[in-house]
Amino acid sequence: MALPLPLPLPLPLFFTLLTITTIKLVVITAVTAPQNSAAAEPFVGVCIGTQVSNILSPADLVEFLKSQQITHIRLYEPDTNILSALNGSGIHVLLGIPNNQLLALGSSPATAAAWVSRHVLPFHPSTPISAIAVGDDVPFTFPSSLPLLLPALLSLHSSLSNLSIPISTPLSFSSIIDPFPPSQAFFNQSLVSGFILPLLRFLSSTSSPLMLNLYPYYVLTRARGVIPLDNALFRPLPPSREEVDPNTLLHYTNVLDAMLDAAYFSMRNLNFTNIPILITETGWPSFGDRHQEPFASKDNADTYNSNMIKHVLDRSGTPLHPEMTSSVYLYELFDEDLRPGPVSEQHWGLFYGNATPVYLLHVTGSGGLLANDTTDKTYCVAEEGADRKMLQAALDWACGPGKANCSEIQPGESCYDPNTVKAHASYAFDSYYQKEGKVAGSCYFQGVAMVTTTDPSHGKCFFPGSKLVVNVTQAAMNATTQTSNAERSYRQWRRTRSAIDAALLVTVVVLLTSIPHIW
Repeated sequence: MALPLPLPLPLPLFFTLLTITTIKLVVITAVTAPQNSAAAEPFVGVCIGTQVSNILSPADLVEFLKSQQITHIRLYEPDTNILSALNGSGIHVLLGIPNNQLLALGSSPATAAAWVSRHVLPFHPSTPISAIAVGDDVPFTFPSSLPLLLPALLSLHSSLSNLSIPISTPLSFSSIIDPFPPSQAFFNQSLVSGFILPLLRFLSSTSSPLMLNLYPYYVLTRARGVIPLDNALFRPLPPSREEVDPNTLLHYTNVLDAMLDAAYFSMRNLNFTNIPILITETGWPSFGDRHQEPFASKDNADTYNSNMIKHVLDRSGTPLHPEMTSSVYLYELFDEDLRPGPVSEQHWGLFYGNATPVYLLHVTGSGGLLANDTTDKTYCVAEEGADRKMLQAALDWACGPGKANCSEIQPGESCYDPNTVKAHASYAFDSYYQKEGKVAGSCYFQGVAMVTTTDPSHGKCFFPGSKLVVNVTQAAMNATTQTSNAERSYRQWRRTRSAIDAALLVTVVVLLTSIPHIW
């Protein structure tokens, strides 16, 4: 007996079924398709120095790092308590070896093996060691140990051979001569044959990065006005002020990219083009001697670090290598108040030793890293211990030319008490800060203001930042109401659509039963 031929479907029903099938296939493909293994994402880590009064305990430090969504840190020397506390945290460690240990490590492979057994094997991979940094700026800060640096690298690499942990040594930008324009840069000739060439061969053969400490701050301070401040801070420049390399015609909008490309050109001049660069230090001081270090300020530190973080996480690359973005370790997490030297040496940190912010970075949209400002609950208040006359001058400016709303600190109003310059200045500062959208520099007032995450409201006195939160809450309630209305409309539409589908189904059945079978 002949098999019945397939029943021809009505065209509208056929196309409906085809559409539904296609949608299902697309959904299944999207859910089950394997993810491509992308190249490693660039990251921003932080350096952690220890010359800090009342530094956090290791356990508290780890919790603080997690709260700031910091996933990479640089330790300048092994601290077994910190390494143990990091166990299972997922935070990666660039583990440093101080210069004073190079003699022992470079003289004895057995000592290098013992170092690895003591400081790496007990912790890795539960505490991921992302790389080893051997020494720091050895050619210029510890030149007597330079002949031992390469033997130390080789011995440590041999002891790490089964772990695939990169190993290198951080160099300062002083290793590169004539860096601007970048295309004419080259390594210090006195270092090339005896150190730089063997180092680059080692890095190339072990797939390790060239580690560099890069500071646009120092380039600016030594440039004697040749380099614009905005260029060092990643601020936009008019085309006429951008640096243009005459040999490549590449445009440089910031100093850090120019420094990186100078390093790439220096390596290229020695026929090395496959070595990535890891920036092991960069940053900006928030305070310094007003006469000797005029660029060291909270506003400049906030601007540089915030823009640098965005630049890295946006994978902007450099003009020479737009396809490659170097990861960065920001110097540094805490102010090292015990550090000797110029005033600025104690003021590179993002936070004080007790974990309160020196200033707040403006990195909203960069994944939450160090983003205290991702909450709307930030306020601008008078700095503790600020000079009363400077506070009064700043208060007068905020309520006058600054156009802050100071009506609430007038006699009889809700924020008049306490009737002190500091209290009134705090309210006026916050009014101006909120009015300006909390942009970098809007909470400075010649150094007598600071940003805080603690709501300064008290009693019936609500600061402008608190009022914004109230407004946001009301907006959220309105949005919830609109959502509820939308959900009701959607449910009504579904009921109507179900009725239409049922009617369509009946119609299809009637059509099917009315068509004679073909035998």
